[in-house]
Amino acid sequence: MKTRITELLNIKYPIIQGGMMWVGTAELAAAVSNAGGLGILTALTQPTPEALREEIERCRTMTDNPFGVNITILPSITPPPYEEYAKVIIECKVPVVETAGRSPEAFMPAFKAAGIKVIHKCTSVRHALKAERIGCDAVSVDGFECAGHPGEDDVTNLVLLPAAFAKLSIPMLASGGIGTGAQMAAAMVLGAEGINMGTRFVATQEAPVHENMKQAMVDANETDTTLMFRTLNNTARVFKNDIAKQVVEIEARDGETDFKDLQPLVAGARGRERCIEEGEINDGIWTAGQVIGLINDIPTCEVLIERMVAEAKATLQSRLATFID
Repeated sequence: MKTRITELLNIKYPIIQGGMMWVGTAELAAAVSNAGGLGILTALTQPTPEALREEIERCRTMTDNPFGVNITILPSITPPPYEEYAKVIIECKVPVVETAGRSPEAFMPAFKAAGIKVIHKCTSVRHALKAERIGCDAVSVDGFECAGHPGEDDVTNLVLLPAAFAKLSIPMLASGGIGTGAQMAAAMVLGAEGINMGTRFVATQEAPVHENMKQAMVDANETDTTLMFRTLNNTARVFKNDIAKQVVEIEARDGETDFKDLQPLVAGARGRERCIEEGEINDGIWTAGQVIGLINDIPTCEVLIERMVAEAKATLQSRLATFID
């Protein structure tokens, strides 16, 4: 399956594992890369730039195939040392960087000088066009179905993908709500040259999360996510559990939401410890996309990717062919 994405990234299949906080570790990234996709380490999962360096080297002991690093740039009172993380990525000769959040423009000269391919994750056409203008090699267009932050425009991929494709020259990945080969085929018909998956890769054997979380995703349906932080203009899609419901209830009260009222509930450390590590899936916030309604098993990354590619090819060759004279 050759596209501009496979050629750009030197991978077998145009399937990217998106960067996910606490989940994008060497175990998952290496498994995806070994299966023919592109695994992604999440830089800020590592507490320091030097810890990221160690994780990159650890990943290299698990795979000989290309993998990338995600660096998500977000506003913060005490921002992480983004420049130092970027320096480690460059020094370690990582071939691909996935950026998200704010524009990576300040980092582009250094990444380009090092020969690093940059994929920027965007939630709107205007942001995708900006990424193209500043020199990104590809964009990952993230629809409203996605886990985490879908932006504030609320446009689903059925509209967002063709809208972006009509204006972009660089290759585009479809991101958000994708977990089957038929969806992969549909995304490519709409103009994508590959897909970026987060939630679906969480429900794999290699993902470093508690089995209770994986099983909850298998048992869930497409309505088992909710949107929080809407009143703060920082919308996030998360699994609809007891804590998420409390957050939404607080936001629904009259008057402006005070983040101090939400902070104990949404603390990242709580979600990591209680949900991801201990399996108490109702006692913290964890992100999940609407694709959980399409997750029915917990395969290895290799089984998942091979199955999706086979289904995508069969869909393009047979199902769509029935509509053409």
